[in-house]
Amino acid sequence: MKSDVFRKMPVEKLLSHNQEGKGLKKVLGAFELTMLGIGAIIGTGIFVLTGVAAADYAGPALILSFIISGIACAFAALCYAELSAMIPISGSAYTFGYVGLGEIWGWLIGWDLILEYCVAVAAVSIGWSGYIVNILNILGIHLPKALIAAPGSGGIINLPAILILALIAGLLLLGAKESAKLNNILVAVKIAVVLLFIILGFKHVEPANWHPFMPYGWSGVFSGAAIVFFAYIGFDAVATAAEEVKNPQKDLPKGIIGSLLICTVLYIVVSAILTGMVPYLDFKDNAAPVAYALSKVGIQWGSALVSVGAVCGITSVLLVMMYGSTRLFYALSRDGLLPKVFSQVSQKSGAPTKSIALVFIATALVAGFFPIGKVAELTNMGTLAAFVIVSLSVIVLRKSRPDLQRPFKVPFVPVVPILAVVFCLFLILQLPTFTKMAFLVWISIGFIVYVFYGYKHSSLNEEKIKS
Repeated sequence: MKSDVFRKMPVEKLLSHNQEGKGLKKVLGAFELTMLGIGAIIGTGIFVLTGVAAADYAGPALILSFIISGIACAFAALCYAELSAMIPISGSAYTFGYVGLGEIWGWLIGWDLILEYCVAVAAVSIGWSGYIVNILNILGIHLPKALIAAPGSGGIINLPAILILALIAGLLLLGAKESAKLNNILVAVKIAVVLLFIILGFKHVEPANWHPFMPYGWSGVFSGAAIVFFAYIGFDAVATAAEEVKNPQKDLPKGIIGSLLICTVLYIVVSAILTGMVPYLDFKDNAAPVAYALSKVGIQWGSALVSVGAVCGITSVLLVMMYGSTRLFYALSRDGLLPKVFSQVSQKSGAPTKSIALVFIATALVAGFFPIGKVAELTNMGTLAAFVIVSLSVIVLRKSRPDLQRPFKVPFVPVVPILAVVFCLFLILQLPTFTKMAFLVWISIGFIVYVFYGYKHSSLNEEKIKS
């Protein structure tokens, strides 16, 4: 068993899944992929995290925090682009780790991503619920506390969070093409709202608010970078769509790198204007900093519009994250590391129906009955770990499989992948101890699941037994 846990999935075997009549339907292009990336990246980060990070960590130097996180993501994004164009198969970091580093590493990063996606979906749905409840309160509609909060937060069930998850799951059952259409509309609305904030806010910037620029020093800037990294989580979801892309060799790199560039520019501009409009300490404990800044300078209608944009933004994040998690379960199941039932695909819609049902049940239970709290920080930890595995896989595959066709190549290998690993490990060190300990517990559980189920049922193991 010792050597078998490092067995690698042959690229040729994976690509055979992508033949006509097998796998998922090819319906996405470069535009849809870019919109998927923006849909996942711009949401909670820009509408919520900017204020928290400015007040508690970086001050006006939040701009530098976003740049540092953006650079770390850029190095990792290049690695994702090479591997996803070379291996256009569902599973993202899990698949790349399986091919490059071996089964045990692929499984552990897949297990890690299960937690990342499900916790992110649950946490974002709770945020969506909070925004909707707030809007209903403004309209004079007051829902009972028992139905809008989890037991640990003074209620019985967070019903709005469960209802939005049910709606998203229902949409995903219709297929990737229909989901992408709705996502395009939601992304267009939220980009319009972000641009409106930039135009309105620019006129109200007071340079005096940028002093002191770095009130918490470089340690605050680096801590802020680790926190706002959550704002960049999303282009991984573009890679999970690989199997449904019409021309993956060209379109995947465009979608991954394009969405990251657009979002990085928007984040930097918004954080600069936000801290220029209002003193950074005013954002302490403020869950809606963008809307607050506009109302503070007297633009009430703009504040209301931003709230609508935030709901659209958070909805598209939910859609893309839930989509990504279902494709991850599909890939793990297809390879035998999870029960085969989760890789069954609907003949009509081409969607992995059982995976969608599983993700809905898991996220609804967490969102409806558990207050998320610190567990949401595991999303950052999980993504950073995935980026490390993907970057290392690029280096290994360049040496072990130089024969593979690479439509897109990371420049300056191994320097760029090594820089991605160094940046990600540095940001991991900035995260709270609780987050790192909880991550180790989850990975330990995953190792046990692999030993007692995954190893025996792996498609590679079954092939070995047959031969």
